[in-house]
Amino acid sequence: MLEQDDLRKRTLRMVVASLKLAEVDRQAELEDPAILGLIQKEVKSRQESVDEAKQAGRDDLVERSQAEIEVLEEYLPQALSEDELNDLVQETIDEVGAEGPSDMGKVMKAIMPRIQGRADGKVVSELVRGNLSDS
Repeated sequence: MLEQDDLRKRTLRMVVASLKLAEVDRQAELEDPAILGLIQKEVKSRQESVDEAKQAGRDDLVERSQAEIEVLEEYLPQALSEDELNDLVQETIDEVGAEGPSDMGKVMKAIMPRIQGRADGKVVSELVRGNLSDS
């Protein structure tokens, strides 16, 4: 705030408001994994805004949302590379003893806490589904 960075100030205020709302809804203070999940949700929301603004030809909104995404990503852990994510998926499949697509729920339940804030759940789901189909 002292640097007069309006973009960062506005973005962080929106996140803090979302955090407080989530805490009121749950009637408890949020733990780190839940906070990371909330920040990821905010990033995803802004990414959807970028897609919609591109379709509408609103370059000003695209730039603003992209800038907000960059601010939020500073508060997320380093994203997993594709190779790291593939290795982690295969390792988790081996750990839970998954043998086919019917075991996808067990794998997802085991892997999601490990990747919290470091990979998109949809991407992980596709990788798990692909690896279990190959089994």
